[in-house]
Amino acid sequence: MRLSGRAVDALRVIRFEPMVNKYAEGSCLVHFGDTKVLVTATVEEKVPPFLRNTGKGWVTAEYGMLPRATHSRTDREAAKGKQQGRTVEIQRLIGRSLRAVVDMQKLGERQIRVDADVIQADGGTRTASITGGYVALWLALQKLVATRDLAEHPITRAVAAISCGLVDGEAVLDLDYEEDSRAEADANFVLAEGGGIVEVQATAEADPFSPTQFRRLVDLAEIGTARLFELQKEAIIAAMEGRPDLATPPPLSPEQLAQQQKAQKQGSGKPGSGNRSAGGGKGGGNKGGGNNSGGGRAPDRDRNQQGRPLGTLGDALAAAQRKDR
Repeated sequence: MRLSGRAVDALRVIRFEPMVNKYAEGSCLVHFGDTKVLVTATVEEKVPPFLRNTGKGWVTAEYGMLPRATHSRTDREAAKGKQQGRTVEIQRLIGRSLRAVVDMQKLGERQIRVDADVIQADGGTRTASITGGYVALWLALQKLVATRDLAEHPITRAVAAISCGLVDGEAVLDLDYEEDSRAEADANFVLAEGGGIVEVQATAEADPFSPTQFRRLVDLAEIGTARLFELQKEAIIAAMEGRPDLATPPPLSPEQLAQQQKAQKQGSGKPGSGNRSAGGGKGGGNKGGGNNSGGGRAPDRDRNQQGRPLGTLGDALAAAQRKDR
């Protein structure tokens, strides 16, 4: 029996609170027992330089801990002027894990930035960040579907992460801090729904562990993530209720599709049309002052007045509706 009273294959109390941040496109406060992580997902209409003009998007992540997330206060990394190696390692893991379940071609040339901030740490902060990050990411992308900026949801399957370890010679699931600090071996499993392995991190803290023991850890990870997938779905369904801004719109009618295609042809066929959309004036972006942000900067020729990129489904429909009026 574990000190917590849990069975060896039992998770801590897991709870998701979706859409807790009023500003972020997607967010989730995730609880793994006493570990609490706030995850937000932000949509950015840009991609890293290596993806420009490829038609593909990107998902990246940042991770951090509040100073008093741990037993004693830890100085902010910003005050030190650099991130610790652990921080960089974890945020790269979060990014890799979430990218594994996103169709970047369907996402298009935009970036989703996932921020995971640990409010309270009691073991498993990276696994909680990935598991809650999936919920925040799914909701942010669903908003793009709801506004017709995406034709379909680009997430291909769910992803979740859980820790397992050998404590007092016994394989256990979902280690808290006390168990993690005295484990003979510990592992983090990132698994995709349907049985796919995204990443495994496993380390012997003392003597090497056997393949048989490792297989037992794998079995526990599959048990744990199966339950996490269920909880993720429940959280997403709860977030969707009563939220018209997250509702999937009905398919476009043939007339709407024709209007959309016509608007797209008009927008791409006229030289300088992007400037008029951005500036709202006949003379293009250099007049009227609305385009120029000051300091001699060139106008942003790829965005409309709301700061959204030109050429999306939403802009095409809006242009067609204005023309009809």
